[in-house]
Amino acid sequence: MLKPLNDRVLVKPLKDEEKTASGIILPDTVEKERSEKGEVIATGPGRMLETGQRAPMSVAVGNKVLFKKYSPEEIKVDGEEYLVLDERDILAIIE
Repeated sequence: MLKPLNDRVLVKPLKDEEKTASGIILPDTVEKERSEKGEVIATGPGRMLETGQRAPMSVAVGNKVLFKKYSPEEIKVDGEEYLVLDERDILAIIE
């Protein structure tokens, strides 16, 4: 598995609803944009401060998060899609 560096976060995208509000099921052939939600799989140790200490991460493994649409880097590991993003690009934790 990958271990993010500094204040980066490894996220597994959450699947969006596969049907519209009116109940129409969308097939896999419909082009969809990448999800803006995901589950935190791993975090780095935190951003290095000028004092030499690390700032604590505000997200933890298992958190479901909402992030900026175009900020993550897409990677594939063993056929699974993951996203790597900076902690500052996470907008909220979904509770």
